[in-house]
Amino acid sequence: MAANTQKKTRDADATRARILAAAKKEFAKSGLGGARVDEIADRAKANKRMIYHYFGNKEDLFRIVLEEAYTDIREAEQKLELEHLPAREALEKLIRFTWDYYLKNPEFITLVNSENLHKARHLKKSEKIDELFRRFVGMVGGLLERGVQEGVFRPGIDPVQLNITIAAIGYYYLTNRFTGSIVFKRDLMAPEALDERLAFNIETIMRLVCINP
Repeated sequence: MAANTQKKTRDADATRARILAAAKKEFAKSGLGGARVDEIADRAKANKRMIYHYFGNKEDLFRIVLEEAYTDIREAEQKLELEHLPAREALEKLIRFTWDYYLKNPEFITLVNSENLHKARHLKKSEKIDELFRRFVGMVGGLLERGVQEGVFRPGIDPVQLNITIAAIGYYYLTNRFTGSIVFKRDLMAPEALDERLAFNIETIMRLVCINP
């Protein structure tokens, strides 16, 4: 009996994971409005009844996918173990990580874009997001304080403003890569262009934060 129960639990967990993975792809491709539950079910090799059973309606599923997307990036940041590095080195590592994460996880950007179109009505219902971002802001705040103590960072920098700036200089570049490539007459996604942009991002943030960049 116990073995059967464990198997059912494993099967349920596997089904939930497949549905979430399929939903992430579908929402990233089509947004909330264009995403179809039938398509998610097909991708997940599940049926709609299972989706509604595990996640409720499409709106609830979209909220959970968003929560998972934010959880993934926040957990990846924690694994950087920035608290064990000198502040300046830790800040550069965070900037590099953010840029690389956006490049490797383009669905994160499209999901966030989609939620902004809906004025964050799903995130407003999420207690999980509050916890994730309190921890993240605390991490960045601790990094800034350590840099001040080490004599390398200017005092009084708001960790929220710094995070917004680090995110924005990568986010904007990538969300506007197609139009930018046309108006600026260069391939913004060429390897050398991406390297140049990362170097520019690091220099920009270091000049903002460091006493002697």
